[in-house]
Amino acid sequence: MAMMEKDFSRLTPQIEELAKKCISNNQLDATLYDKYEVKRGLRDLNGKGVLTGLTEISEIVASFEDENGVSHPCDGQLFYRGINVEDLIAGFTQDKRFGYEEATYLLLFGKLPNKAELEEFTALLGEYRCIPPNFVRDIIMKKPSKDIMNAVARSVLMLYSYDDRADDVSIPNVIRQSLQLISELPLLAVYSYQAYHHYHKGGSLIIHEPDPKLSTAENILHLLRADGKYTPLEAEILDVALVLHAEHGGGNNSTFTTHVVTSSGTDTYSSVVSSLSSLKGPKHGGANIKVVQMFADIKEHIKNWDDEEEITAYIDKILHKEAFDKTGLVYGMGHAVYSLSDPRARAFKGFVEQLSAEKHREDEFRLMANVERIASELIAKERKIYKGVSANVDFYSGFVYSMLGLPTELYTPIFAVARIAGWSAHRIEELINCNKIIRPAYRNVCERREYISLQNR
Repeated sequence: MAMMEKDFSRLTPQIEELAKKCISNNQLDATLYDKYEVKRGLRDLNGKGVLTGLTEISEIVASFEDENGVSHPCDGQLFYRGINVEDLIAGFTQDKRFGYEEATYLLLFGKLPNKAELEEFTALLGEYRCIPPNFVRDIIMKKPSKDIMNAVARSVLMLYSYDDRADDVSIPNVIRQSLQLISELPLLAVYSYQAYHHYHKGGSLIIHEPDPKLSTAENILHLLRADGKYTPLEAEILDVALVLHAEHGGGNNSTFTTHVVTSSGTDTYSSVVSSLSSLKGPKHGGANIKVVQMFADIKEHIKNWDDEEEITAYIDKILHKEAFDKTGLVYGMGHAVYSLSDPRARAFKGFVEQLSAEKHREDEFRLMANVERIASELIAKERKIYKGVSANVDFYSGFVYSMLGLPTELYTPIFAVARIAGWSAHRIEELINCNKIIRPAYRNVCERREYISLQNR
C-alpha cells in the first residue's frame, strides 16, 4: 500500500515558538569578541585573513609594504603556481587555443605542460568525460531538484557508489578521482538543469552526449543548446571565464572547506560535496546572480542609459537603501581582498566588450562600464574605504552568462565546474603535506550551572 505524504504544516506554530527560544538562548555578547581577540570570519580588524596554512597553488596580491612596513593598496594580481593569470590567458588566446585544460594541469601538477603533455592530458579528460550507464535516468531524472547545486551535490555523492576504490586516499587514486570529477561535473550540472527545466518548467528534454574531442567550454555549450552549436567567440569567452574562476587562494570559503574536510581523512566525493555546499552560498558563489538582478532593476528605472547624472542619482539611491533590494550594496563592486582592481575583472572586461558587440548588446556593456566607474567613486566617497573599491569578477560574469544564453540556475554550477580544478589541487596538497586534522579553537563563554531535576524546573 502506498504511503500518504504527511502534512507537517500544523506543526509550524510549535516550530516558531522553539525558534524564539533558540534565538534568545544563543545570543552572544558582541563585546566578548574584542575582549578575547577573536578573529571573526578568520579576519583581523583590517579585514586581512588570519594565516592558517601554506600553499604553492596560487597567490593573491592586493597590497605592498614600503620600507617602513606600511601596507599600501595596489592593482590586484593573481598568480597560478607563480604565473600571472593575465599572462596565462594572453598566452593561450594568442595561440587561438582553449586554456582551461592547461590551467587545470598547471594547478594540479605545478608546471605548465609541454605540447605532448597537454595533448595527452586533454585526451585523458575527454576519456573521463562520461558518467555511468543509466545514471541520468536512475539518479538525475528520478527526483529533479529546483536547485541545481543541490542536484549536482547529490549526483557527486551517488558517484561514490560507483567507485570500487571510493575511500582510497592514496595520491594516485585521488588524482584519478579528481580528473574524473573535473570531467564529469559539466555533465552533472547541465543534465541536472535539463531535468529541472523539463519536469518543473515544462520544457523539452534534450540530452546530448559529450564530445571527447571538444574542450570543457565547448562541451558545456554543446550539451546545453538544443542544436549543440556555438560561435568561436562564445566558446573562447566561456573558456576564459572558467580559467579565471578555477582557483583563488586557499583561504576562500569553499577552498578552505576543502582543506578542513580533507584533513579529516574523508573520501574525495565527500570533500567535493562539502565545497559545493559552501560555494552555493549567496555570499560566495551566488554573487553574480545578484549583479544580474541589480542591473535588471537599474535598466528598468534609468530611462537614458548614457545619462551619467541619472545613473549617479540612482546608484546613490541604492547606496542609501532606497532602491533595488534596500541593502545598501552595489553588487559586484568591492572584494574582501582586492582594493584598486580585481585582476580577474580586468582580464575579463575586454572579452566581455567583444561578446557584447557580437550579440549587439553594446548599450548594456556601456551602461555597466558607467555604473562601474560611478559606483566606485560614490562608494569610496560615501563609505570612506581606505583601500579603494573596484569591480570584481562577478560584476561582468553574470552579463557574459546571460549573453551566452546560460540560465541563471546554472550560474553558480558553472562556477563550481571551474573551481573544482582548484579544489582538487588543494585537496592533493593537503594530503601530501599536512596529515593533521584542522581543529581551530572556540572559547566557551557560557557560565557553569547546576543540573536541576525535571520535577523542580
